[in-house]
Amino acid sequence: MTGRKNRTLHFQELGLMDYEPAFEFQEKLMKEIIDLKLENRTRTDDDQKQTPNYLLFVEHPHVYTIGKSGDEHNMLANAKKLEEINATFVKTNRGGDITYHGFGQIVGYPILDLDNYKSDIFLYMRNLEEVIIRTIAEYGLKGERSEGETGVWLDVGKPYARKICALGVKTSKWVTMHGFGLNVNTDLRYFDYIIACGIKDKGVTSLKRELEREFSPSEMAEVKEKIKKHFCDVFEASII
Repeated sequence: MTGRKNRTLHFQELGLMDYEPAFEFQEKLMKEIIDLKLENRTRTDDDQKQTPNYLLFVEHPHVYTIGKSGDEHNMLANAKKLEEINATFVKTNRGGDITYHGFGQIVGYPILDLDNYKSDIFLYMRNLEEVIIRTIAEYGLKGERSEGETGVWLDVGKPYARKICALGVKTSKWVTMHGFGLNVNTDLRYFDYIIACGIKDKGVTSLKRELEREFSPSEMAEVKEKIKKHFCDVFEASII
């Protein structure tokens, strides 16, 4: 490889989209990057092409997703209950256990070639957490990491510790997919039907609950802009 790193991000706002088509779109982008990396192995250094990176934002209708190593016993609702609450249940290929995506949640899917950044999954996860920690700090909230548990938490080490942002990723050939879900206006009652991330003794929260106010559409857009800014700062990237 030439060592040339491409840290520009193609940003796309996908809007409201069902989980499955968003998953398929991620897989398409991931495959294109991997295919280009494999092609570059057959090229001379001067002929190699830079791999692209993407940052996708999306909002999903009510859906529970479980990672490849997740425990289905952490889904507490049966098929009838899922129908009653207008939610679906999807098995997916990310790491981690079960989580919920729904209206009022900002879901971010970075499709990055980590060879453009640092080929370190642990660092990548900590950097994603750092993006959210910096974002919610702008709203007066102290986000923290909880040892052995991914995501961004409030009041770690206290009986009322609660998660405000969940993380789960998949990588192949150092290319990432999946990402994070930040609860903003999220209806937290939907978490009552799962043992979120397989963690029984901790709760979940949202910006709405912590700040005791609903975020308007313009304020939701503002949160997204803050995430994008901090993503670029943490990953030393630029959005095109």
